[in-house]
Amino acid sequence: MANLRVTEIKAFVPAKNFDVSRRFYLDLGFTQASEGGGVAYFHFGQVSFLLQDFCADGLAENFMMHILVEDVDAWWAHVQASGVAAKYGVNIGPLESQPWGMRDFCLFDPSGVLWRIGQNTD
Repeated sequence: MANLRVTEIKAFVPAKNFDVSRRFYLDLGFTQASEGGGVAYFHFGQVSFLLQDFCADGLAENFMMHILVEDVDAWWAHVQASGVAAKYGVNIGPLESQPWGMRDFCLFDPSGVLWRIGQNTD
């Protein structure tokens, strides 16, 4: 029988200014594990993505990532304390309860990528 086990899936997150976006994710607490060829590999525990030094017109503003966390209040406080909103001029939305059984908030990166960080409530 063929081994079809999947070990990981990662998105290529676009960056309008690769160095600014790279510093943003470091300031947010992600670990940069590697970089080369216009791609940086970031992770936070078991969550990972690839930041790419590429962004077609309109791509970043139409790109969304979702992180499911155990304690969204702790994450919201962490993002606030990181200072990324003031340092990078990005928006952080309020904590909200969603009708689909999740409490979450939105964070935009310097390129306009929307990150929705949430916790299941049901």
